[in-house]
Amino acid sequence: MPHFTVVPVKDQAQSNYDSLEGINWVDYRDTGQDCPDHQDSVSSDGHGNHKEDSPFLNNADAASKKNDFYDRNLALFEEELDIRPKVSSLLSRLVSYTNITQGAKEHEEAESAEASRRKTPKSPNMGTLMGVYLPCLQNIFGVILFLRLTWIVGMAGIMQSLLIVLMCCSCTMLTAISMSAIATNGVVPAGGAYFMISRSLGPEFGGAVGLCFYLGTTFASAMYILGAIEIFLKYLVPQAAIFHATDTLGSDSAMLNNMRVYGSICLSLMAVVVFVGVKYVNKLASLFLACVIISIVSIYAGAFKSMTHPPEFPICMLGNRTLVRDRFDVCAKTVIKGNITVPSQLWERFCLPGNMSGTQCDDYFIQNNVTEIQGIPGLGSGIIRENMWGDYQQKGEILEKAGLQSVDAHGAMENFGMYVSADIATSFTLLVGIFFPSATGIMAGSNRSGDLRDAQKSIPVGTILAITTTSLVYFSSVVLFGSCIEGVVLRDKFGDAVRKNLVVGTLSWPSPWVIVIGSFFSTVGAGLQSLTGAPRLLQAIAKDNIIPFLRVFGHGKTNGEPTWALLLTGLIAELGILIASLDMVAPILSMFFLMCYLFVNLACAVQTLLRTPNWRPRFKYYHWALSFLGMSMCLALMFISSWYYAIVAMVIAGMIYKYIEYQGAEKEWGDGIRGLSLSAARYALLRLEVGPPHTKNWRPQLLVLLKLDEDLHVKYPRLLTFASQLKAGKGLTIVGSVVQGNFLESYGEMQAAEQTIKNMMEIERVKGFCQIVVASKVREGIVHLIQSCGLGGMKHNTVMMGWPYGWRQSEDPRAWKTFINTVRCTTAGHLALMVPKNVSFYPSNHERFTDGNIDVWWIVHDGGMLMLLPFLLKLHKVWRKCKMRIFTVAQMDDNSIQMKKDLATFLYQLRIEAEVEVVEMHDSDISAYTYERTLMMEQRSQMLRQMRLSGAERQREAQLVKDRHSLVRMGSLYSDEEEEVVEAPPEKVQMTWTREKCEAERRNRNNAPENFRELMSLKPDQSNVRRMHTAVKLNEVIVNRSHDARLVLLNMPGPPRNTDGDENYMEFLEVLTEGLERVLLVRGGGREVITIYS
Repeated sequence: MPHFTVVPVKDQAQSNYDSLEGINWVDYRDTGQDCPDHQDSVSSDGHGNHKEDSPFLNNADAASKKNDFYDRNLALFEEELDIRPKVSSLLSRLVSYTNITQGAKEHEEAESAEASRRKTPKSPNMGTLMGVYLPCLQNIFGVILFLRLTWIVGMAGIMQSLLIVLMCCSCTMLTAISMSAIATNGVVPAGGAYFMISRSLGPEFGGAVGLCFYLGTTFASAMYILGAIEIFLKYLVPQAAIFHATDTLGSDSAMLNNMRVYGSICLSLMAVVVFVGVKYVNKLASLFLACVIISIVSIYAGAFKSMTHPPEFPICMLGNRTLVRDRFDVCAKTVIKGNITVPSQLWERFCLPGNMSGTQCDDYFIQNNVTEIQGIPGLGSGIIRENMWGDYQQKGEILEKAGLQSVDAHGAMENFGMYVSADIATSFTLLVGIFFPSATGIMAGSNRSGDLRDAQKSIPVGTILAITTTSLVYFSSVVLFGSCIEGVVLRDKFGDAVRKNLVVGTLSWPSPWVIVIGSFFSTVGAGLQSLTGAPRLLQAIAKDNIIPFLRVFGHGKTNGEPTWALLLTGLIAELGILIASLDMVAPILSMFFLMCYLFVNLACAVQTLLRTPNWRPRFKYYHWALSFLGMSMCLALMFISSWYYAIVAMVIAGMIYKYIEYQGAEKEWGDGIRGLSLSAARYALLRLEVGPPHTKNWRPQLLVLLKLDEDLHVKYPRLLTFASQLKAGKGLTIVGSVVQGNFLESYGEMQAAEQTIKNMMEIERVKGFCQIVVASKVREGIVHLIQSCGLGGMKHNTVMMGWPYGWRQSEDPRAWKTFINTVRCTTAGHLALMVPKNVSFYPSNHERFTDGNIDVWWIVHDGGMLMLLPFLLKLHKVWRKCKMRIFTVAQMDDNSIQMKKDLATFLYQLRIEAEVEVVEMHDSDISAYTYERTLMMEQRSQMLRQMRLSGAERQREAQLVKDRHSLVRMGSLYSDEEEEVVEAPPEKVQMTWTREKCEAERRNRNNAPENFRELMSLKPDQSNVRRMHTAVKLNEVIVNRSHDARLVLLNMPGPPRNTDGDENYMEFLEVLTEGLERVLLVRGGGREVITIYS
């Protein structure tokens, strides 16, 4: 959490220059034009992409400020305040930023700026427990726990069941870690996994995985409905079945038909409920969750009670075969009625009626005894040893208990229905596919990010805690089931051996009905949640307009409910209902969820390895190796559970990917003959040509302007050092320099300069390109570099150049004029600019700062460069231990307390750790020191203008310069001819004194005292005094607070629009940075470079 201190700063020197009061305020005439670059906001364009509206003052803001005046303390920045606003103005706008909450209604309102201004968004207030933890629990716990986990334990045994649970839960835990990193890297709007992946890996991956996630959620609703109908028909109301088996072999098909009919009816009813109103679903969510929790608690209560009082659920065994218990009354071959032994119902099932001789009975029945064993021996029975290892079965195989004595005899086929048998063939891989859906549901928290009070804290904590809780429940349930329940009962999927009771219900306390009713309502609730979420996910994908044929599903009712998307979801879910088997549907949705989780891990790994500047997750406990491990586990689980489903899912995702790519733009695939590398590079460059990078992908692509001395040595190599520390090997770096001369004559010199710079780049570990330009004027060469460097989308967006040292001492104005011209060129080209001052004091790559601060003085907002640069520097080992401090200036009319709160919110959303100090600069009179300093500056400028050389002297000076540089004509990077130099004749200039010239010289000498008196009576320009006041006041504050900082970053004021004041501009910059060891002057390029969004 950032630390804040408000430091009032009082003027140290008061003055009585009352005549200067007229310069206190300047009328600001707003142009009323919108800024053309809309870069960073929460609005959405027609294609559903989040546009980046400039946080600079828009027309509405400017209109309200029409009558405001510029503060005297910011006079140095006043000419550009319309495009580079005060920090307080920016923060007041950022306060109105809000997360896009769930639902299409809010999404559509976010698209309209008027709607967002008209409606006050509801502040999110959900915490970790209600917003993330409990929804994740409800989504993770589901039908598999109640209907299939006992069966999985019976088939696979305790050890392999634990392995299945470990594999699935490890996969989801690793995915949750990756998801937490992505979800805390800014604001995640509605859409959850789809938005995470599409904004991290691009629309192709996002669309493919988003549709996979949608299909998975849709099939999940079908699975939950099938589970609810299975509970309803098997355990709640068995007599409600419409279709009945005509023989023992037709029972399965009759059951499937019943599931199809009732499933379709249930799906229709649920769709109507969702269509009528989602609010009813949300209100019932807590009731459904309570049913889940009560059911789980009853399982634990029953398991521990079974240690002393195991429940009575006897199983009837014929030999070692398990009998269907509800087809007879007494587990015996004969019964005694009135001292007469008569055949029992069981006898009559296996023999002809009334025959006690046994000649007309089933051979297996006659040769084996009927025994009764306890179905729930209890926790202390030691049954865990028998259930430790698996017993996989083929379809139709009768369930047998290994320890019971049995005579192997051939039984009659018509009596097969009396035995409990396996309905499907089982294997380890099949059980993995069936169990995995019970581990899904981890995205519930990220889908609700808009409703959370603190999403960046709640999502990781709540999701990981929910997975930990559910994993512990699954592990303990596997052990408890194996320790309490008889093996043949565990393998009995539908509870035929225990009188058609739900197997897990037999263990529960106080009654099996607790589990039956609780699991029914929980599965119905989970089905409603899935049927609610899937259409919204499809609507989010359709609104992005990346898949044209889905565009119609982006529309809905007037309140934004996705009607058409709900209709399509219902139709797809009906396909799952028609499959009618829970065990067949579960692996299908496992594929789609695993595909989604795979790409979540891939997105996190790619972002971590690329180290993009916007990748600043608040969740720190992630690593690319964990993401790759999670991705590998997802891929392995896909092929383990069902290799053919895995291939189908990957083909579907691949087809969607290629379709989106094809629809996006026609691609040229390169010339294969020239090699794969050239083709890949060309393809990538063409992809970059599509448009400017999104704010989150923006990083400084540097053009470093170097100065070479006469011997072609780099004059300031620390510029390259600082560039390497800033870039850390990422992105584009171009090192440029200008050789003055003619290209035909200076080609060899240019090659030598290029080799020198390349050697220096290698020494300083700068990974990039070198560009040398030969030009007749250095100023023109610099302009050529700024315009033409780079190729396609690989162009520089930031210029770095050195400070023109010694400009004050030089009578030649070319040095500082070239510097200012370069500043103007970067501004015209919408490029950012960095000017390291005192660069020779900057650290080398071998130094390490073990402490200290990087101080950012955020005076005006010009795109966020000041925030981004320290973050990038701290990635390098030289600056890693430095702490970041942000100073912002509060004026008289600013509420510093509110600025502190707003800045706290802004920094937290940016995921940047920094200590912040709000410095109050009280309005004060112009000090005498400021007035004197301005006067000295203007007198110096006036003297230099009066020092005009005669024509002959200028010729002589030009000839001397030409002779001195006849061997190597290297111009200073920051010096250029103010006008064309007159070429002097090769012979010496003969000075001849005439009478007229002598009289002119005498007049000049007589005028010298008058010129001096004119200088002494000079009154400084009021605008210059105001600008000097800003420079002096800011410098006092900066030196006072940051004199011991390792580096000071400062907004660089723009040069004056009137070129007559260029020299004064240089003086203002000198005054602004006096007394500071290392200063980095920063100027934004007119676009946002940092965003709160992921």
